[in-house]
Amino acid sequence: MADLVHVDGRELRVSNLAKELYPGFTKAQVISYYVELAPVLLPHVAGRPVTLRRWPDGVGAGSFVQKHAARDVPDWLRTELVAGRGDTPVRHAVLDEPAALVWAANLAALELHVPQWRFGAPGSDEQGSPRPPDLLVLDLDPGAPADVVACCAVALRLREVLAEDGLTARAKTSGSAGLHLLVPVRPGEPGATSTYAKALARRLAAEEPERVVWQMTRALRPGRVFVDWSQNNPAKTTVAAYSLRGRHSPTVSTPVTWDEVAACTRADQLVFTPGDVRARVETHGDLLAGMDGDAAELP
Repeated sequence: MADLVHVDGRELRVSNLAKELYPGFTKAQVISYYVELAPVLLPHVAGRPVTLRRWPDGVGAGSFVQKHAARDVPDWLRTELVAGRGDTPVRHAVLDEPAALVWAANLAALELHVPQWRFGAPGSDEQGSPRPPDLLVLDLDPGAPADVVACCAVALRLREVLAEDGLTARAKTSGSAGLHLLVPVRPGEPGATSTYAKALARRLAAEEPERVVWQMTRALRPGRVFVDWSQNNPAKTTVAAYSLRGRHSPTVSTPVTWDEVAACTRADQLVFTPGDVRARVETHGDLLAGMDGDAAELP
């Protein structure tokens, strides 16, 4: 049975609202979360092709990744072509408005992943064209028994090094085990952010080889923090700020202050539920707001 809902003048059909996508947390609650968080979430996904990770039968069952926007997408939903493997481009959805978030949530797309670049704005000369990256991302991934506390220590050092290079970093939880650093940059050569991020990861690993690793080799990671620089490849994506994560219970990739990073002594201090995030936004607004104004050129 489908229900008809109206969101900012758009009419959508949603279904299976009572289905639990997490234990005790229904699809209706997922949709409600994304509608309520739209004002702070949309600036971080708007203009970027979205990759959806979907759990149609809930987090206790399997998931799959959807890049291609299905043929039956609403006619008002923005879609753009992205170069794929081989010669076949992939048509991605672009979530530019609250109704687009409802469309995605109705597909049980708990996770929203976007690249570090945007398309040219509608109506501009660059409309539909991928622009160079405007964001550099460092994904700090702890190898057990290391946890997010170790990530925080590495993040503080990375913040110092980035500042020395004239760059401003902000932090968010991954919503899983790690931490993400987001660094706004002025668009330049498409591969420049990846090159810089890799050099930065190697530098930190050389400084603290017992605590940091930059290589992809998983055997090197136990007890260390992997500084994943590879998500700056224009073909890769990172979970968006305020996105839910498909874990055993609903957690959120949540912006945090540097004071919170510095004060973290237990992993559970940086675990946030949808309710936590609503309260944080009411208190702090979007801790990532205004990042574009901090954009600087890579050294």
